[in-house]
Amino acid sequence: MIELLKNNPDNNFFLLAGPCVIEGEEMAMHIAERIVKITNKLKIPYAFKGSYRKANRSRMDSFRGIGDEKALKILKKIHDTFNIPVVTDIHAANEASMAAEYVDILQIPAFLCRQTDLLVAAAKTGKIINIKKGQFLSPLAMKYAAEKVVEAGNKKVLLTERGTTFGYQDLIIDFRSIPEMQSLGYPVILDATHSLQQPNQAGGITGGMPYLIETVAKAGIAVGADGLFLETHENPAVAKSDGKNMLKLDLLEGLLTKLVRIRKAIIDENNYTK
Repeated sequence: MIELLKNNPDNNFFLLAGPCVIEGEEMAMHIAERIVKITNKLKIPYAFKGSYRKANRSRMDSFRGIGDEKALKILKKIHDTFNIPVVTDIHAANEASMAAEYVDILQIPAFLCRQTDLLVAAAKTGKIINIKKGQFLSPLAMKYAAEKVVEAGNKKVLLTERGTTFGYQDLIIDFRSIPEMQSLGYPVILDATHSLQQPNQAGGITGGMPYLIETVAKAGIAVGADGLFLETHENPAVAKSDGKNMLKLDLLEGLLTKLVRIRKAIIDENNYTK
């Protein structure tokens, strides 16, 4: 994705998008195909996102995955079929080298962004490392998470804003986080779906506010986010993970079209004022 940023003549934001978790090959391939068509049309650099396994679940009976190797092979097939980067989460240091055989970007979940062994193991794979900002951290505190990766010999770092804990069951987005983290020298992504989660619900299933995805995505692009992260599914109501805060796939093209216009307006304004 960093390479795509350098080879992006339209100066567009880039997109990490896909289902929360790989539920099967057919669904993953279909979602990837649809998003590739949309992003090619809108000239948006794109990486497919899908977790091969969900480690952070509230309840023991929550869906966690179809099997690590099976899911990772599906991600590799998406990469090979559509010639696009793919990104997945890792949860422990011993997963880094395994996942790196199949994907282009290793993502560090927000709850794990301070885990030194995990960050160092990820860095040593040589892959791009996307570190999600912990819900408990200030944006500038992400300097130290990024430095762990860089000091382990890997300068390919992305940082992602995904909301800050507000009380027990809500998150807020401080859009100052985007320019503040950019001041650290790394591309910054807005996660427009996880930022709208409502965690710690009494039933043990995370809630969300998907009707606000467009609102926060527009705001993120307007303040200059380098990239956008979205989880999307053809039918979020039946998704096996995080359905409460995913974007319905049919809405993606309309949203991205609006965001491209906002990005162009910001660039045009910046060029005019130089």
